[in-house]
Amino acid sequence: MEVSRIADLFQRTTSEIGKVLAGQEELVEGVVLAIFSEGHVLIEGVPGLGKTLLVNTLGRVIDCGFKRVQFTPDLMPSDLTGHSMFHLGENRFEFVAGPIFTNLLLADEVNRAPAKTQSALLEAMQELQVTIDGKSHPLQRPFFTMATQNPLEQEGTYPLPEAQLDRFMFKLLVDYPSPEAERQILRNCAEGRGSRRMETYGLETVLTAAEILEIQQSLNAVIVEPSMINYIANIIGRSREWHSISVGASPRAGVNLLQASRSLAASEGRNFVVPDDVKSLAPWVLRHRLRIRSDAEIEGTTADDAVREILESVEAPRR
Repeated sequence: MEVSRIADLFQRTTSEIGKVLAGQEELVEGVVLAIFSEGHVLIEGVPGLGKTLLVNTLGRVIDCGFKRVQFTPDLMPSDLTGHSMFHLGENRFEFVAGPIFTNLLLADEVNRAPAKTQSALLEAMQELQVTIDGKSHPLQRPFFTMATQNPLEQEGTYPLPEAQLDRFMFKLLVDYPSPEAERQILRNCAEGRGSRRMETYGLETVLTAAEILEIQQSLNAVIVEPSMINYIANIIGRSREWHSISVGASPRAGVNLLQASRSLAASEGRNFVVPDDVKSLAPWVLRHRLRIRSDAEIEGTTADDAVREILESVEAPRR
């Protein structure tokens, strides 16, 4: 697929979602870029900011399978992946697929479930398969997990394991809408549009599963020059030795940053990656992978602060 076609589909998809989700342009763009890059997204924000509404909208704009799972403290791994059922009359076991067998999975409030259930996503997100009773079951493609979580200060939440955090390409933060965006939300409500009446928005299907797979394959043709590879490697390497960071980014983070940069370049109609692509995406890719030293955290340093300092310290290649 030509990059001009990818850019057109990106613009149309974000525009359709924007009909419903007012004032969250960065969030919408991040989710669509992750889908194009074959990555997963973790979205953090307090309740009521439209995290679930975004995925419900996405399920209408993209013509593919969509399942939603509400994570709760009593959710079991088999409730997500499925289980084997024994047929007494036929004397055999039959696999009953769980909701994870879909194209677009919404793991709503993922940090309200204990670690055992959270870890059920690990194999699915990386290997695109689920193993039940020693037998592997491949997932449908494309497969995209969008997990939402409330801030850890919220009551009844569990921190996600580091291994699972590393499997998310992006961590996106949702903040309160601007005054103008909030007025637009209220106008939509006053005119009879809302999350319970999605048909009132007049959404059109823009993408198909086949087109997403074609886009993901086409991104391999986006040029990443050796200087850009060195630039990404230097950023990842610097995170492992930075003074305020105790645990730096993994090699998977570098791969995600490279692939996401390709996706951003193609979404802007370019067939080559530039330093600004890497700089704009680095906070999304790195913020959930870095562990800040306790003394730096006490002083108010955040992962985003560390990423910004690292980007300022690494010289970008000149074209």
